[in-house]
Amino acid sequence: MSDIIQLLPDSVANQIAAGEVVQRPASAVKELIENSVDSGAGKIQLIIKDAGKSLIQVIDDGCGMSITDARMCFERHATSKIRKADDLFAIRTMGFRGEAMASIAAIAQVELKTRRHEDELGTLVCIEGSEVIKQEPVSSPAGTSICVKNLFYNTPARRNFLKANPVELRHIIDEFQRVALAHPEIHFTLHSEGNELFHLPKASLKQRIVHLLGSSYNQKLVPLEEDTSIIKLKGYIGKPEFARKTRGEQFFFVNKRFIKDPYLNHAVLTAYEELLPEDSYPLYVLFIEIDPANIDINVHPTKTEIKYQDEKAIYAIIRSAVKRSLGQYNITPTLDFDQETGFSHMISQKAPEDIVPPQISFNPNFNPFHSEPKSDRASAYARSFGEEQKGIPNNWASLYEIVEPDNPVQQKIELPEEVQNGALPNKNTEKQLFQLHNRFIISQIKTGFMLIDQQAAHERILYERFQAQLETHQGASQQSLFPQTVNLSPMDFELVRELLPDIQALGFQVREFGKNTFVVEGIPADISSNVSEVEMLEHLIEGFKNNFTVLKLDKRDNLARTLARNAAIRTGTRLSQEEMNNLIDQLFACQTPNISLSGKPVVIKYSMEELLQKFEK
Repeated sequence: MSDIIQLLPDSVANQIAAGEVVQRPASAVKELIENSVDSGAGKIQLIIKDAGKSLIQVIDDGCGMSITDARMCFERHATSKIRKADDLFAIRTMGFRGEAMASIAAIAQVELKTRRHEDELGTLVCIEGSEVIKQEPVSSPAGTSICVKNLFYNTPARRNFLKANPVELRHIIDEFQRVALAHPEIHFTLHSEGNELFHLPKASLKQRIVHLLGSSYNQKLVPLEEDTSIIKLKGYIGKPEFARKTRGEQFFFVNKRFIKDPYLNHAVLTAYEELLPEDSYPLYVLFIEIDPANIDINVHPTKTEIKYQDEKAIYAIIRSAVKRSLGQYNITPTLDFDQETGFSHMISQKAPEDIVPPQISFNPNFNPFHSEPKSDRASAYARSFGEEQKGIPNNWASLYEIVEPDNPVQQKIELPEEVQNGALPNKNTEKQLFQLHNRFIISQIKTGFMLIDQQAAHERILYERFQAQLETHQGASQQSLFPQTVNLSPMDFELVRELLPDIQALGFQVREFGKNTFVVEGIPADISSNVSEVEMLEHLIEGFKNNFTVLKLDKRDNLARTLARNAAIRTGTRLSQEEMNNLIDQLFACQTPNISLSGKPVVIKYSMEELLQKFEK
């Protein structure tokens, strides 16, 4: 029998490695930008087309590469950062394993132009599917320009699994934001389909956060800094009142490398205990500087997970630093029993002997119990202030006399008990409905009674109504008197652009209005809410992202569910008889009236037999 174990060809091995390293266009963007950062670039440009499927181009002004390096960088396990095994525990750069360029070249058509600052000519290398097509000298600016075209062109199964362009673009923006946040000293730009989405000049960390997330974040940030023998911690945390329902704006960086760590995230959340409402998450951008010998970053292909030697100590430092920062900047409520600063300006700073008491004049002969004719009251009042007022009519007091009927009759109207309790019977209905604690509706049936959760019932009604409107695109809209503009982060802006046809089908009148801005001109007619149009749209976006992350829902189902939950009546809302009747009629006209959106019962029935058993009859 012949031998059956053979070495894989390099092209096949690289495609297998690409399955771990390059999962989608955003993965290639991350690797290429990090290489530009490692090259010492001061300016990095990212250009994408067709959400990275057709073109990903990264241009930098870094150190560039020699002729040999330009060819070697596409070899598997070729790296400039590691020479021996001990170097794995002293890594301070982004890329180090030498898999990224080889993996990208295995599944795309790659064109590399590079030149070192001291060289006169640069190098052009063209590779398709790990095969070198061309290598020649070329005139090019100092630095490196790399074009990745037709990603996954030779692995169509992988390409078919990619999402729609707006979804892939959001992932690219996410990776771009992480690298840009970690390096505010570098000038970044991002162009998509010829439009500039980001222009981030060199700035401080706070300015970079504001440029990326929006100008409204300028007032939401609280600085944090802690220097210990274990780690150095610095960055910004968000004020509790600006917490959101999604986790999207939480960034941890270890030695300027973005990481995902639920354990450290829990340390931040515990510091916000009793300051945040339920299911709310604070903003934070935190940087941890730690000795590379105390961590292991070689535990995941995408290098987003890290192991620490002393996790508990780092947890305690982060938790105490966040708490101290919140208290230091007067976010946490404090009590000062020595002085209330709000009244400090009222305290006199004069010496006691310099204080002059106010002078008051009065008539010592005035007797308020001495009866006088009404016509003489004016002169009496005037005399009480020391002098007779001239020019006042003697009968002025008669203007204020109350005319009373000769035979006043006081009648006390007794209201029926039902009216006094706010439960006026409806003559047009056969059944009398009752509201329990402004939360449940009690309705009598032949075999007993029903207990209905009013909020869950209304959510079910709206959910099925919105689903029908998304299918027919016939959602009614009510025009706003004054259209309002809403400024979004670039990521949320792309999300709304993707959802815009479905949002309009629900009855929202929304249109683009400049960079990262929409105008809301109308809202669904079925919604009666106290929040503004802008807040309603923001709640819709936040709920959609949260459901997408947690429940993995279909796009239309997600929209209908999110809007139904935001627009439904809340627990504690008092309903009239007519409103309760309408709610019950619409509920039992639904396809699934008994189940809420969260899978819990909407209606619970109690029979007479159960009640009699309770009373032991």
